[in-house]
Amino acid sequence: MSSVPQVPREALLAQLRSAVGAAHVLTGDQATRRFRKGHRTGEGPVLAVVRPGTLLEQWKVLQAAVAAGRIVIMQAANTGLTGGSTPDGAGYDREIVLINTLRITGVQVIQGGAQVVCLPGATLDRLEQTLAPLGREPHSVIGSSCIGASVLGGICNNSGGALVRRGPAYTELALYARVKDDGTLELVNHLGIALGSSPEEILARLQDGRYTEADVTSDPQRAASDTRYADDVRAVDEDTPARFNADPSRLFEASGSAGKLCLFAVRLDTFPKEPSTVFYIGSNAPDDLTAVRRHLLTALPRLPIAGEYIHRTAYDIGEKYGKDTFLLIDRFGTARVPAAFALKSRVDGFFERLGLRGVTDHLLQAFTNLLPRHLPARMGEWRQRYEHHLLVRVSNDTADATRAFLTQHFGGSPTGGWFECDAEEGRKAFLHRFAIAGAAIRYRAVHRSAVEDIVALDVALRRNDRAWVEELPADVERDTVHKLYYGHFFCHVFHQDYIVKKGVDPLAMEHRMWKLLDARRAEYPAEHNVGHLYVAKPALTGFYQALDPTNTFNPGIGHTPRGRGWQECNHASGGWPKGYSENA
Repeated sequence: MSSVPQVPREALLAQLRSAVGAAHVLTGDQATRRFRKGHRTGEGPVLAVVRPGTLLEQWKVLQAAVAAGRIVIMQAANTGLTGGSTPDGAGYDREIVLINTLRITGVQVIQGGAQVVCLPGATLDRLEQTLAPLGREPHSVIGSSCIGASVLGGICNNSGGALVRRGPAYTELALYARVKDDGTLELVNHLGIALGSSPEEILARLQDGRYTEADVTSDPQRAASDTRYADDVRAVDEDTPARFNADPSRLFEASGSAGKLCLFAVRLDTFPKEPSTVFYIGSNAPDDLTAVRRHLLTALPRLPIAGEYIHRTAYDIGEKYGKDTFLLIDRFGTARVPAAFALKSRVDGFFERLGLRGVTDHLLQAFTNLLPRHLPARMGEWRQRYEHHLLVRVSNDTADATRAFLTQHFGGSPTGGWFECDAEEGRKAFLHRFAIAGAAIRYRAVHRSAVEDIVALDVALRRNDRAWVEELPADVERDTVHKLYYGHFFCHVFHQDYIVKKGVDPLAMEHRMWKLLDARRAEYPAEHNVGHLYVAKPALTGFYQALDPTNTFNPGIGHTPRGRGWQECNHASGGWPKGYSENA
């Protein structure tokens, strides 16, 4: 591997400004704060945040940063939960150029809407809006799209989601740049679209959509979605999880790359949008929900669309501390949420300069506490009766079979019950489920005197595991304020947020949790990727090294080495581990 000269800082900044314009090269702590600080965790210093407006500008920025020997971190919406698209403390051997791609919007519909090509700034929300008039849907709806998550970010992280039939975000059709062993940059066009030969021609033609259907090839050997997941999730007696981030069979070039490549576009399948029915199930016996899961996955002629689990504690914390998120989406739709998060970040940054933290969280919480209850009455009744809640969405052609099974299973049951939601109840039930995901963050912000931090895990249990309700040892139990359990029940993927008592070491607690999960033979992370919180397993580390042999992109991900060429380097962590705790 050849050595790379360190271009002086000001010379590199001049090149970056020449490529994208001075207004889109941000320096200084305040200007870069919302880009270098993670949505939930992680932050660190950068040389600059650069915001290209075209694919060609992105290529020029990348060329300059690589030639100058700097680290490159690619970022889109910065909505990740494990700190995987921001710096992680200050301990790197090179300066960081963070390239934020959200200005490069674009969703190009091909093959009559059966597929799309998404550019780096395309969000799930925008993709959903683009496909709606065609009666089609993307791989994931609501959930991550609530906070403006990007399409390419989902591919990079093999993101999961709530839709049972579709599996992790996956494609084998992508346009990306990589740094080769000798340190040179190359553009790889595996989109299956003929766009020319030089990088400049390829990127300009793609940006402008200057290609025809005749330029698009369909290779049966290259998938644009996870075509085998439906079979995997039906196999409820298998002794392994249905999906998890480090599954080697779902790592392919851009898919699962975690920022170790520079993506310019991905090509994805879309899916027909179907009329559906929502059933709301409650029980005090976990075996009831196990029976529902196993029957609906194996006995229906078609898989359910979604099956989301909520524990009563998560229901309560979400109802109170996720209320503003719920109301924002309910009133204004998901399109307004990214702007609201950006505004909140700017306001928080202003008050933090004055030494005040959590001002917006306290104000928003005080305001929403004054508002009337926002959840449907029947949901409230079920919350009072039952500890475990399951939201099941099925296509209407399987609604009768689902209704018949629930009637038979819960007829006269002393432990559980169900009701069929009207359209409003069904919409609000699922919206509440996704508002829960950010509720622990708000709880921490307004209860700092009692809360040390949050340990947030996403866990894939074995498909045949009937003991899915976690039982914690007494020493772990006493160190938690609240435990929030929610997740994608039919996939056996659970989100587990532990609100940790003041004075308790959250890193030590997380490591205790890992041992408990290892004993259960669970896989983790399941769908949010390793970021800077989890340790990448050997197969995943090997995948990263093959993609990025010089360790130019996003070094340190998954607790891997941070130095050039995958050498260890001394680093000062930003918290636990390396940037997690806001209290560090």
